[in-house]
Amino acid sequence: MQLCLPFFLVLLSLQVASLPRRHHTWRTKKRVRELPVVSTAAPGNQNFTFDLYRALAAAGPDQNIFFSPLSISVSLALISLGARSNTKTQILESLGLTVQGGPEEEALHSGFHQLLQALRQPREDLQLGLGTALFVLPTMHIQDTFLSTARTLYLADTFPTNFRDPEAAQKQINDYVAKQTKGKIVDLVQNLDSSEIMVLVNYIFFKAKWETSFDHKSTQMQDFHVTPETVVQVPMMRCENEYYYLLDRNLYCRVVGVPYQGNATALFVLPNEGRMEQVEAGLNQDTLRKWLKKLTKRRLQLHLPKFSMEGSYQLEKVLPKLGIRDIFTSQADLTGLSNHSNIQVSEMVHKAVVEVDESGTKAAAATAVMFVFRSARIGAQVVAFDRPFLMMIVENTENILFLGRVARP
Repeated sequence: MQLCLPFFLVLLSLQVASLPRRHHTWRTKKRVRELPVVSTAAPGNQNFTFDLYRALAAAGPDQNIFFSPLSISVSLALISLGARSNTKTQILESLGLTVQGGPEEEALHSGFHQLLQALRQPREDLQLGLGTALFVLPTMHIQDTFLSTARTLYLADTFPTNFRDPEAAQKQINDYVAKQTKGKIVDLVQNLDSSEIMVLVNYIFFKAKWETSFDHKSTQMQDFHVTPETVVQVPMMRCENEYYYLLDRNLYCRVVGVPYQGNATALFVLPNEGRMEQVEAGLNQDTLRKWLKKLTKRRLQLHLPKFSMEGSYQLEKVLPKLGIRDIFTSQADLTGLSNHSNIQVSEMVHKAVVEVDESGTKAAAATAVMFVFRSARIGAQVVAFDRPFLMMIVENTENILFLGRVARP
């Protein structure tokens, strides 16, 4: 398999009024191995994963989508440690918390801490790396409590960074990202300027092989129906084997689970013709739980495109649709992060890439947040993914690592 890497970038800056904002059949009843029950990417975040997916889908109809909800959720939870008043409330509510402070919020952060520790444990058959880094202007005072908690709960590394030399700062951050994602994510940060005071980066790296590889000799060029009127040729992998399978008659789709070595699974969701929007609208935590509970082993002749795709998103344009608004405006209250009262998030960049081939899947993603001072055989059913479909990579500790839509391989 190849690798999945997501990156998340947050830029914190000082707002200056004169500066413009940047935008840059035979059914096996016995379940051989139980699939995990997924809680959606992070402790307590409920349906944030799927709400975010729908927001990205609405912004790019009929386009490929690929992102890491885990990377984004971890970054938002970390930022919430430095947020106060409505800014904090909006972030926590997006992650599923109804009460600010107290046991519920403590459980969120401790849950992320346990999750990060578990995901960073070495594994023989699967490479999974996840981490957070803070690049901080040395002359910028960051609250000791925030830094201490970021290091303790979120295992964050910190690096002094001279943002007064934007070119050098940009190279320092991009070199770090490229190294952590094995070269899959490059040039995450672009167009830095001297108003930046801190950049938060979260990365996740995933590399695994299929439990049963596809035979390279069986891969053939085949039609992929982007729309009923548009057909493109793609390299289509083929394999007959036992896979997890479910026919969802309510959402008019089929779900195929293809396991990786090392307790992770790729879920491929094939809507019936003309039913993609209905499936997307029905995505939620309960739907996923139902799928994972009812998936059973069945012999399939699976046809799956060999593909690679990339997603790059300016989340400061998307998250306000989910209720996270103040942090990107002059209303931002980040006084728990710094004693400066005029700090806001200027950009929130997420980039993810994925490659799927005969041996497995490679994926990577990163998120960066920039802060500124305000300014078949008989018996084998054929399942052919020859039209737009959804893809999830699920880790068996109940987390969605990646989620996407393959509209055009």
